[in-house]
Formats: sequence, C-alpha cells, structure tokens
Amino acid sequence: MIHRPLIRLTRRIHGLLAVSAGISLLMTTVVIAQMFWLSLIIHEAFMEGAAQSDLHTPIFFLLGVILLRGLLIGIHQYVNQRGAVRIKSDLRRRLFDHLLDAGPAQLKSERTGELTATLTEGLEKIDAYFSRYLPRALHVMIAPLVIAGFVLSIDPLSGIILLCTGPLIPLFMWLIGSMAEKRTQKQWRALSRMSAHFLDVLQGLTTLKLFGRSRSLETDIRRISNRYRVTTMGVLKIAFLSGLVLELAASLSTAIVAVQIGVRLVEGHIPFQLGLFVLLLAPEFYLPFRQLGTEHHAAMEGQAAADRIFELLEVPIPSSPAKPLAPPNKPFDLELYDVSFRYPGREQQAVDGITATIRHGEITALMGPSGAGKSTLLHLLCRHLDPESGIIRAGDIDLQDINRDVWRTHLAVVPQHPALFHGSVLDNLRMARADATLDELCDAATLAEAHDFITRLPDGYETMLGEQAWRLSGGERQRLAIARAYLKDAPILLLDEPASHLDPESEEKLGRAFERIARDRTVIVIAHRLRTIYRADRILVLQHGRLVEEGAHEDLLARNGAYAHMLGRTT
Repeated sequence: MIHRPLIRLTRRIHGLLAVSAGISLLMTTVVIAQMFWLSLIIHEAFMEGAAQSDLHTPIFFLLGVILLRGLLIGIHQYVNQRGAVRIKSDLRRRLFDHLLDAGPAQLKSERTGELTATLTEGLEKIDAYFSRYLPRALHVMIAPLVIAGFVLSIDPLSGIILLCTGPLIPLFMWLIGSMAEKRTQKQWRALSRMSAHFLDVLQGLTTLKLFGRSRSLETDIRRISNRYRVTTMGVLKIAFLSGLVLELAASLSTAIVAVQIGVRLVEGHIPFQLGLFVLLLAPEFYLPFRQLGTEHHAAMEGQAAADRIFELLEVPIPSSPAKPLAPPNKPFDLELYDVSFRYPGREQQAVDGITATIRHGEITALMGPSGAGKSTLLHLLCRHLDPESGIIRAGDIDLQDINRDVWRTHLAVVPQHPALFHGSVLDNLRMARADATLDELCDAATLAEAHDFITRLPDGYETMLGEQAWRLSGGERQRLAIARAYLKDAPILLLDEPASHLDPESEEKLGRAFERIARDRTVIVIAHRLRTIYRADRILVLQHGRLVEEGAHEDLLARNGAYAHMLGRTT
C-alpha cells in the first residue's frame, strides 16, 4: 500500500531507511544461520546419535545467532521509531506553521475540534505508518527474496514453491485492503466529526444549560458515538478477515513445502538435515508477509489521516515575496487602489474595487451593514488575505512586498471578542511584549482603565484567568485587550468595535482608554455605535463590498445619502 505524499516524506530519513534495509539484510542472514545450526543440532543428536560434548560448539553458535537476532530486532525497531518520530515532528511543525501562515480568514470555515483531532490523533496515526508498516514493507522486499534465493540454490524444487506461493499473500492483502480503504476513510471522518461535536458541546455548555438542552444532547452524542462504533467495527471485521486469510495462505503454503519435503525424505531423494533446514526456513519466508498483513490496518488509518493533513497543507496562504521589504521607518498613509477580493466558492465579491486613503494620525471608521466587507478589509490590511486585484500601499511600498511578520509588528488589534488564554494576567499582557517589565505592564493597564480591577483580583497580576478568562466580565476583557494593544505601541491600531456589547459604564471607561491609545496613531475601527462614529475623522461607508461614501460625519449627513439613511437622518 503506497501513499505517494507519505512516501515523499521519507526523503528526510533516507539515511535511516538505508540503515533499516541493511539491518533487514543482516537479520535475514542471521535467520538462515540460526536455522542451519538448529537443523544441524537436531540431525546430529537424533539421526547420528552424537555425544553431548560434540554438540557444545553448534549449541554455542546457535545461542550466539539467537542473541544476535534479538539485538538486531531491537536496533531495527529503534531506528524505525526514530525515523517515524522525526517525520511526525517535522510534519506537525510544518502543518502548524502552515495553519499559522494561512491565518484566521482562511480557516474560519474549519471546525476547531476537527483541526485539533488532525494535529494530535491524525499525526499519531501516521506514526504507525512509518514506524511499523513501512519498515515491514521494506523488510518484505529483502527477507523473502534472500531466503528464496538461498533455498533455490540448495533445493530448487522448494525454492520454486516459495517463489510461486509468496506473491499470493500480497495479492490477498491488496484485494482485502481495497475493500477496507473507503471504510477506514469513513472511520477517520467520523472521528473528526465526533471530536468537533464534543468540543462544540463543551464550549457551549453554558448556553445549553440556560436553554435546557444539555440533556437532550445526550441523544446526539450517543448517536454520533454509535455511528463511530459501527464504522470502527466494520473496519475491524475486514482487518480480522485479512488476518485470517493471510494466516491461512501462509499455513497452506508452508504445508505444501512440508508435504513435498516429507515425500522426498521417504523416497530418499533429499538428506534429512537439508530437508529439515528448508522446512525451518519456510515459515521464516512467509513471516514478513504475515507481519506486514498485521500492520495493514494501521497503514490504512495512517493514510486516511494523511489525506486530511495534506488537504490542510493545501490551504492557500498569503503570498510571500522573494526579497521581502520592511515597512517605511517614518509615519505613512495606507492607500488602497481598486482593491477587490472574493472568497472561494462565492459568487459575490466581498470587497469590490475599493479606492481610499487611510491617513496617519486619523481615526478612520468603517461603517456598513453586515456582509458589507468591513471584516474582509481588516483581514486584507492584516495580510491574512491578499487582494485578488488592486494594490494596498504602506507609504510608497506595496503591502505584498513587505515581510508579513515584520508588517504585523506595526499592527495592534483589539477584536470584538478578544482572545485571552489560560494563564495569568501577566501572561496575557506579555503576549504584546514578552520583555515588558511589571511597571510597564501596570502603566499600560492604568491607561486602559484596567489596573483597578486587576488589583482587586485574588492574586492581582498573578491571578490565573482560566480558559477564555471566565472570571472577567466583557468590559474587563476588552480593557485588558486595550492594555495589550497599548503595550505593543504599534503605529497602526485596528479595532472591531470592542464596545458593541458593553454596558454604558464599561463603554465609557473603554472610550477613555481608546482616546489615550489612539493618539498619534493610524486608527481603523469597524463602527456600530454613534459614539464611535462621532470620534472618527473620516468615515468609509461600505455596501455590498463597495465604497459608496466617505467623509466626515457632518459632511456625510449633509449629502443625505447612504450614511444618512443608515442613521435614519434622511430628509
């Protein structure tokens, strides 16, 4: 079972694979030596009546090759596991880096639980492919051929039987494997959906409790779990059937070799030791095929997981210039020239031919109904997305020519629902600047109107917030996000109306913090409330992805157009 994308990953461990192949060859040679000494001891002891003292040397050699075989098996497993760990670690790092580079805009259609299952369980499935299945497949290409060639040289008839019956086992394996492949992919999809569903339930437990739906979801969980159980049992049935067929084929093939050797022994056409030697080698010839068959199920699981992993690796990421530039080292305006973008699978443009200038030192508000393109425009400015057409310039430099990571050091973002992680207040604030001192953190929190409530927490700045900062109110979360943005001290500030769900008192505190952080910065804010709109120096009014109006509040009202209509001020 060859999976081309997975096989291409073995380029990283070609040295370890060569060592594994060499060990397989040594192990096969040792097996031949072991069976030779065993057949010799049995022949001398039972057929020739040799004295015990005469058998010391053969027994010593037999014990030596047995110990050597055990040592080689251990080394073989170590080498294979080391190669699997290297590939798995590289692939996990590559996948994680790719998802980070793709950004939230490209992954918003993915389910978090499914992605988590892929990054954890999926990569562990691949481990079995490289640590067990692939080495077995490599061993199958070496050991049976060496044994068959050796037997063919000492007993042509037995060698021909081995060469004729050996290929039957891979044939049966392929026939049964083709039946199980689709079921294994279905099993992996069921596991991913179940993981995503469980995470959704846990994250929405509060809502489910409030609506009295937590108990009713037991039926859904039971149904999804049962579906996964049925799918898994179907795969295991085929796996057990595969094991039965392979064992039966190997046993019958060994029996054919044994019968023809027995008949020739009775007729005196083959010496006893030679016949016993060949008979002992026959199971060792079929053993690699049987071992490969036992790992076949693990290989299919690994391939099903790999299909999803490589699908995620195809998620497009914003372009990266060959020689990335740095942003201007002096204050600059952001200029958009005929910028358009459309999400894959959608007919309507999310952003359609926008041309505008966002001036340094001004507050620019983006206003429009839901779906007008405001969030997409922020994603374009953060370089989570690249325009399909048009140009965004930072000063006189095309934004796509700037190194993404360096560009993002010039941005501070306060989203509508800020992400606060499980950790202390200090940990969450230091995400903006890891080297910030405690005094700097306190100053930023004070400017963001957050210092007072932080000091009232049980352990002050050392208080553990818990997942999603459950011990804080919505306004407190937003003020922590403002403090984090202030601490970063970036020249461009992007806000997705952080006050849209706050009470008047929290909004007032957040407004004062916003005014402090907005000084001498380029501020772009998605506006939903009038207070935010009144603060703006320039308002960009969007409809259906197009810029329909721009100007100051009073000027736009005087035009009596789309802006006035949204505010209900038309005359």
